[in-house]
Amino acid sequence: MISYDAPDSMSALDAKFEAQKIAFAPIVFQATLALRDLGILEAVRKAKDAGITAEALAEKVGVSLYGVNVLLEVAMSSGIVRCVEGQFILTKTGYFLVRDDLTRVNMDFVNDVCYQAMFNLKDSIVEQKPSGLKVFSDADTIYEILATLPEKAKKSWFDFDHFYSDISFPEVLPLVFASKPKKIMDIGGNTGKWATQCLQYDEDVEVTIVDLPGQLNKAKENLEAAGLTHRMHFHEANMLDEKNQLPKGADIIWMSQFLDCFSLDEIVSILKRAKAAMTEDSRIYIMELLWDRQKYEAAAYSLHNISLYFTCLANGNSKMYHSAELLLCIERAGLTVEKQIDNIGISHSLITCRL
Repeated sequence: MISYDAPDSMSALDAKFEAQKIAFAPIVFQATLALRDLGILEAVRKAKDAGITAEALAEKVGVSLYGVNVLLEVAMSSGIVRCVEGQFILTKTGYFLVRDDLTRVNMDFVNDVCYQAMFNLKDSIVEQKPSGLKVFSDADTIYEILATLPEKAKKSWFDFDHFYSDISFPEVLPLVFASKPKKIMDIGGNTGKWATQCLQYDEDVEVTIVDLPGQLNKAKENLEAAGLTHRMHFHEANMLDEKNQLPKGADIIWMSQFLDCFSLDEIVSILKRAKAAMTEDSRIYIMELLWDRQKYEAAAYSLHNISLYFTCLANGNSKMYHSAELLLCIERAGLTVEKQIDNIGISHSLITCRL
């Protein structure tokens, strides 16, 4: 697992260079996005090891030679391309920037959802509220306005959310259905992707989605299109309101990428209400991205930065949690951890709880 206790062995010169990378990071990000979206990186990729000149690139992508040159110079110093006798060749880093789905989804999410909002990060930290959300709305949380976000931002938000969970769903379905549940309650069901997969996996199961009105309407629309609403139920609830109790009778209570949307005290409150809806045979399945349970440093790095999306935009008080934080919430709610499985999909953990 990831550790951050290694001694600082970097030279002062290298450390100062790393500091400059951070200082100019926003500019490098936008330059890289322009290189990608203008088709420059793809054109360099297609040229393979033979490379391609700046002049040929300018003609191919329809951008001035000046524009191509200033972007390529940033790309060279950032390790995205290399230049051999005037021919530009894509590096491995450049390849992932232009062809890797995970990198594309992350970049779109950062640019379309987070970038402008992050100017307000310091205010969010000081005021303990999502000050960056004013870029889109005067709402208290982003979840209230997901359905009405500008189309580009909305697409990038849902693409980001679904990318991580969709890869994990096929792996966890057999685990969840091993006990042959008849009723599943999906808290924070969003657009209904998990519900759809459950209904398609088992023709006898019924699913109840618990969510805010905007998300429920989208879920209904998607499930109607799939012809699956006859085994669906919809329960409107704002889980921040402790008066909102959960319907009883579910064999499985499912929460995927849901609890990270709440503060620790709010998580305890939600788990207590889930506990009140359980029977002795019920189980709660919590699927989360826990930063200390990652195999790769890149995954933990991503999760630490995603936490600031919650700080600045989502709600101002939640984050991607360390496993110990979440396990303590489960204990405080009076639940018992029955099993924990790490390294599901890209980087999920699945925690099973019982009474």
